[in-house]
Amino acid sequence: MRGGPVKSRQRHKRSRVIVISVVGATALAVGGGALLMTDNNASAAKETPAQQAAARSGMTVKCPDVATSLSSVPQRARPAVNDELAKMDSQVADAYRRLMAQGTRADQEFVRTRVLDPLTAERRQTLDRIATEIEKVATRPSGLDSLASCTVKQDTAALAAAPDAQAQGGGDQAQGGGGQAQGGGGQAQGGPQRSDFVDIRKVRPNVKNPRVRATGSKGSFSSRCGRNENKHFNSDNVIVAPGVSNGAHHMHDYVGNLKTDAFASNEVLASAGTTCTNGDRSTHYWPVLRLRDGTKEADAGAPGGGTEGNIGRILRPASVRISFRGNPVSKVAAMPRFLRIITGDAKSFTNGTANANASWSCTGFEDRQLKDKYPLCPRGSKVVRTFTFQSCWDGKNADSANHRTHVAFARADGSCPQGFKAIPQLVQRITYKVAPGARNIAVDSFPEQLHKPVTDHGDFINVMSSKLMKQAVNCINSGRRCG
Repeated sequence: MRGGPVKSRQRHKRSRVIVISVVGATALAVGGGALLMTDNNASAAKETPAQQAAARSGMTVKCPDVATSLSSVPQRARPAVNDELAKMDSQVADAYRRLMAQGTRADQEFVRTRVLDPLTAERRQTLDRIATEIEKVATRPSGLDSLASCTVKQDTAALAAAPDAQAQGGGDQAQGGGGQAQGGGGQAQGGPQRSDFVDIRKVRPNVKNPRVRATGSKGSFSSRCGRNENKHFNSDNVIVAPGVSNGAHHMHDYVGNLKTDAFASNEVLASAGTTCTNGDRSTHYWPVLRLRDGTKEADAGAPGGGTEGNIGRILRPASVRISFRGNPVSKVAAMPRFLRIITGDAKSFTNGTANANASWSCTGFEDRQLKDKYPLCPRGSKVVRTFTFQSCWDGKNADSANHRTHVAFARADGSCPQGFKAIPQLVQRITYKVAPGARNIAVDSFPEQLHKPVTDHGDFINVMSSKLMKQAVNCINSGRRCG
């Protein structure tokens, strides 16, 4: 790979699954309504070529989020359930590819018989196997079958971009086929769209921080872990998809622990080397950001890369800052070793934004944070991605079945919900040098998520030694800045 070699082990495929209410087997969800596709595509005949291209590039498959619903899977059943969830992600990805391959020819009958019906049948069988695996060690869950049906969703941003695409000629139009970026406009089949970008100078300041009380903890602790100079990339996800190759269906950037992949046990992580100068073996990772400039990376034909719509040159960060900060209301307690936290939702375009936590901005404008848009930065300013993690812990579990319920965000005033205690709040801040006003960047994503900026997310496994964690907690609670 231009950014380094990419691991391409072929085993299971897994991650989390998806979302939505069932509108009807042949309906395309458009905002709050539905667009029914006709057998002869008569409606498409009335549209301009730009509108047809935008409509084709903006269609995606939307299914109920099974992983979120399975918040209490018994520990002994989790490996088998993880494997089944992996199959469900692959099923959705395959259905999305069938939809895209058909393009504007994907009429109502094709969507129903070749995309949604087969996908529903596959999901129903997989859900039954999940229920059977859980039943081996606990009470069989009920109601899983209601999560089988999916819909096809239309991205309203794609439709909104169509007039701009037509006005600009070829440069800004969505292109059918293999998902290659086209012209100077930066759009591509499978997203993102022109309307997914906004000039940061036109965004009003929107950052509000709670007042730090006298009882709070004002310090900070930093780990200097580099910018992935050693080219550690893979499309695994050891938190969500342990033991599953290509579990993320998109490429990750890593700093910190040198042995992080889908098959790394806690013991492997604890004995690994690290890029962090203070000896912190923790794992930090996030989806790569690509420049869609026509360059083919080494993963152009590989799982997690070009075969799943993740194309273009992987950008190395200009800077990466890993820091931990205190709580405005109270002192912080030590994190347990091997605590796993995910912030944001890789499926938030189809899941909805309940778990979304993307923050996009530009240097010099970081009082303005974007959740669902890429920033267009002025000359001399860098693109910034900031992942601010959950900072409240249930005091018992290093992980949970859906990888969310063991941690929580603080309330607006900084206090933790009842039953949770404050821990050091991790902030991953990554910057990139991008040409001013460039619309040809895209975050890697699951194929059906269309590279939407709202799907951005960060991941963390705490592998600090007890001594280093104690140092961090003491530093934060005493109000010092360390590291």
